[in-house]
Amino acid sequence: MRILSKNWKAALAAGSVLSLVASNALAHPGEMGHVHDSMFMAGLMHPLTGVDHLLAMLAVGLWSALSHQNMRQVIAAPAVFLVMLLAGAVMGMMGVHLTMVEPMIMTSLLILGLLVAARKVVSHTLGLALVGLFAVFHGLAHGMELPAGSSAIPFIAGFMLSTLGLHIAGIIGGMQLKRHSVWFSRMLGGGIAAYGVLLLAGA
Repeated sequence: MRILSKNWKAALAAGSVLSLVASNALAHPGEMGHVHDSMFMAGLMHPLTGVDHLLAMLAVGLWSALSHQNMRQVIAAPAVFLVMLLAGAVMGMMGVHLTMVEPMIMTSLLILGLLVAARKVVSHTLGLALVGLFAVFHGLAHGMELPAGSSAIPFIAGFMLSTLGLHIAGIIGGMQLKRHSVWFSRMLGGGIAAYGVLLLAGA
């Protein structure tokens, strides 16, 4: 009972993340073969109905909270992810097409999941570079499916807002897990990494 009392917040955080993932697990398994309606709500829902994007964005927040001690360090990686996500989306809309978009998104789940599971602290520069690189490919996945021009702005605004919300959810969950539980964070990180491996194996 004492252990359960000590870890109830961590269990609640982990359970919320897992239930969210389970509800979306079949919604968007890294597919690129569809075109989005360039509306705000479509953009808002896209990261929430695509488990690959959802897990990566949660993982960035989780890892930042688990591996850093002060809030300035915690928010650095999510902030870089947001900036580079937008840059990648704009690149995609401008016609930049890279062949490794899907494999890089899958790899991001594997690497970020392992970082969460290990609570791995890497150098500040390396961590930001890694997160920024992955964000560019996630942004390209959005932007390559959108028409250029002002009609895409509401969609971009929507997925940027959802991404921010997922980062915040990850940070809050990571802070709770850091205080109360090691094994929940290892379970979450391992699950994210395993999903990345499954996607890579399927590719």
